[in-house]
Amino acid sequence: MFTSNPRIPYRLAGDAPELPLFEGKSILVQLVVNMEHWRFDHAMPRGISTPPQGRQSIPDVPNFAWAEYGMRAGMQRIFDLFADRDLPASASLNANVIDIYPSCAEKSLSLGWEFIGHGIYQQAVHTEPDERSVIKESLRRVSEFTGKPVKGWLGPGLGESSATPDNLKDCGVEYILDWVLDDQPCWMTTDFGPLLSVPYTLELNDSTVYAVEKHATGEFANRVRRTLAALEQETAKGPKVMTIALHPHLVAVPHRFTELVEMIDLVAQHPMVKCVTPGQVCDWFSALVPGELPVADSQRAAG
Repeated sequence: MFTSNPRIPYRLAGDAPELPLFEGKSILVQLVVNMEHWRFDHAMPRGISTPPQGRQSIPDVPNFAWAEYGMRAGMQRIFDLFADRDLPASASLNANVIDIYPSCAEKSLSLGWEFIGHGIYQQAVHTEPDERSVIKESLRRVSEFTGKPVKGWLGPGLGESSATPDNLKDCGVEYILDWVLDDQPCWMTTDFGPLLSVPYTLELNDSTVYAVEKHATGEFANRVRRTLAALEQETAKGPKVMTIALHPHLVAVPHRFTELVEMIDLVAQHPMVKCVTPGQVCDWFSALVPGELPVADSQRAAG
């Protein structure tokens, strides 16, 4: 029988199980900062400058420098802002960041940020010759750096093959952020047991707002304000997860950074908001709604 979603069964939001408040709060805000290594000797994943005479060059100096500005100047602004407000955050980072931008990795670790797997460099894993090896190696390198297992995964560009959730679960990942289909966590099936889909976002994402839709400064904060207003009214089934996805070369340039400060203060001062990491959401939801093994796994466990 044909199904449009082989991983997560369809469920109308009103049919979701009722969840208790999270430490008395009903809007769980995740601040996810994407820290990426764009390779100097490859075509850029995205650019702001069009090639002269329409001829793309490698190295693509203006677009590489545009991205690296974020890792140099933008990340410092983000670190200072989040530390000043004492807010938890997550670093979705390519494993190469640990070596290419060591001070960013070290600063994230010293601030207690959660580290989320994001490949080795900024390239979708399903385009790699051996996806599972890339996943395994990226997780190993991040785990060795932090001294703890990596619980979560956000695919570069949210790219997946049909086997990606299976590979992630087999490599020990507990949750994935790629499936932006709900405001509450959902269990997905894999060949190796249940994997939790924790809400992420394409709408409250500076890549969408600025690089794709090309809105003026102010639209991102407008979306955050309106999202909070909507979620305030949707408390019947318990907390909703609201992610704010950030890239330092986009939101942390000077003319947008004041907008980021406004957004952060909006959520930090909201009486119904609790700022959390996806790992905290995973632990909280898993304890309340345990995942079920697929039939084949249940039979193997019983036998």
